[in-house]
Amino acid sequence: MNPTQNGHQPITTSSSNAARESLRLVEANLQSVIKGKNAETELLLVALASAGHVLLEDAPGTGKTTLAKALARSIGGEFRRVQFTPDLLPADITGSSFYNPADGSFEFRPGPVFANVLLADEINRTSPRTQSALLEVMSENQVTTDGRRHALRAPFFVVATQNPSDYAGTYPLPEAQLDRFMVRVSLGYPDEASELDILYSQNDHHPLDDLLPVVSVEDVLAIQDAVKHVHIDRTIGDYIVRLTHQTRGDSRLRVGLSPRGSLALYRTSQARAWLAGRAFVLPEDVRALAVPVLAHRLILDTKARYGGAQSSDVINELLESVAVPR
Repeated sequence: MNPTQNGHQPITTSSSNAARESLRLVEANLQSVIKGKNAETELLLVALASAGHVLLEDAPGTGKTTLAKALARSIGGEFRRVQFTPDLLPADITGSSFYNPADGSFEFRPGPVFANVLLADEINRTSPRTQSALLEVMSENQVTTDGRRHALRAPFFVVATQNPSDYAGTYPLPEAQLDRFMVRVSLGYPDEASELDILYSQNDHHPLDDLLPVVSVEDVLAIQDAVKHVHIDRTIGDYIVRLTHQTRGDSRLRVGLSPRGSLALYRTSQARAWLAGRAFVLPEDVRALAVPVLAHRLILDTKARYGGAQSSDVINELLESVAVPR
């Protein structure tokens, strides 16, 4: 495997090292607020570096919103938060046109998506119609209204939180919406030592109050560009494709992985390698990210779902059965 055969030099320049260290400062911010969840915060950094969006899923009170707010405060851009409720309308998110009686024209007033970091809090508590307002936004970084295109700022990063689908007042996210998220992260409950740290870290104030921006939007764009120059050997690209193709013939699945899933695993593997200080991707990068990047995109058929199967189990079985490149 030749890390430079595609024409890119190994990422060893001082600017790349500085960018990597700045992202580690973001990680330190996150870990000062969310205790004992280092692997989960690493996944957020991978998504940010690969210009993807993140879905945080778990029970209420596990720190989903706090983690999202900590990430937003670590980036020196514009942050907006939307609390998703059953009566929320698509225009409440994307913006809408208002009539100007002075000259008889219609003026577009941007919604909260026109920010660098958007926190979509409890995204599955609103109707599918409102959820679908984010489809174009998350895929194309733009809003189209009244036949006119309105580009969003770069970078644009969505961090959405959702409660488990069997909780009262929730709507399952449509398959197309789930496919727009680069990574799904489940925080889970903290261990006893971490929960004790949480109690005392909030004794007189919330640690969120101490967070300051440690990267600028320009830094984030530079990081995302550097990630694209990390080399992936064709044998590893072939490994990604073989994994995704296996899902399309699995009898337990109603819907397998689309090429968007392959691309997401490709890009996040580059980001993980870059964060590790490598200029090339290893098979373990792909394997480490397969479940958080791919599992939420699979749709189990009815028999498998009621039989207790999990989409993560399908991915783990594929990782065991599909030959790993050497």
